[in-house]
Amino acid sequence: MPRLISEIRNPVVSLIKRNRNVNHQIVSYNNPKLKQKDFFFSSFDNLKLSAQISYSSADSVKGTIILLHGIRSDKYQFKNAIQFLSENGYNSVGLDSRAHGKSEGDFCTFGVREKRDIKTLIDYLSEKENLHHFGIWGQSLGGAIGLQAMGYDKRIKFGIIESTFSDFKSIVNDYFDLHAGFSYYPFSNYLVNRTGEIAGFDPNDAKPIKYCKSITQPILLVHGNLDKRINIKYGRENFSVIPSKNKQFIEIDSANHANVWKVGGQKYFDNVLKFMYQQQNKNPSN
Repeated sequence: MPRLISEIRNPVVSLIKRNRNVNHQIVSYNNPKLKQKDFFFSSFDNLKLSAQISYSSADSVKGTIILLHGIRSDKYQFKNAIQFLSENGYNSVGLDSRAHGKSEGDFCTFGVREKRDIKTLIDYLSEKENLHHFGIWGQSLGGAIGLQAMGYDKRIKFGIIESTFSDFKSIVNDYFDLHAGFSYYPFSNYLVNRTGEIAGFDPNDAKPIKYCKSITQPILLVHGNLDKRINIKYGRENFSVIPSKNKQFIEIDSANHANVWKVGGQKYFDNVLKFMYQQQNKNPSN
């Protein structure tokens, strides 16, 4: 059971887990060919990680957004947002988190190692691609990684964080309650600790709320108030401890975990765009 929590490619998971990946549709855009480039880079612990740059199609570039997907998904989760970002003047970089998609690795560490992967990615983009002014847009697990990365690396200038948790141990206990109809903290904590031993990470460090206390960058937190997988209370908990003077919380009425974009609609994306525009450099380049 501990392996099923973090061993993303475990064959048992593919047999028993329902496919919850959603083909998010925001609004209808034209589909001109984008300038894109696939690449691999080495993580801090020598895993080969897969990513894709999609370049801005606007005359000037306002920044580069790192896109972080949910658990058991991949960088193409954001395929529709890439067009949205490009048309509005942003490069985007979709990353397959370790153990996901085309990236190497056996285990998800729920942000403990992934935050360091983001740092290495920014090093690569700065040095090899001459890209600057980075933001992060993360959903669910990607949001948890994003929060930890923002507290860890101040080169991330702003973040958009959707539908994520505040503490790994708490959310594992909640998942037992949701899927098994019962929860018992000593049991779920035992499984989490065994997961950490097997996957080689400290589960007590998989705690986005701890890193929220170091976030001074502008940040937009978003959560649906009908989210049964990750309760909106966790989004509010994260928001409450962030010391940034430029923070916003958007509650999407009647949205669950998977349909924030659909329910929020164009109004939501207008708010996201307004937030991003406010954070751009006065004289951005690349």
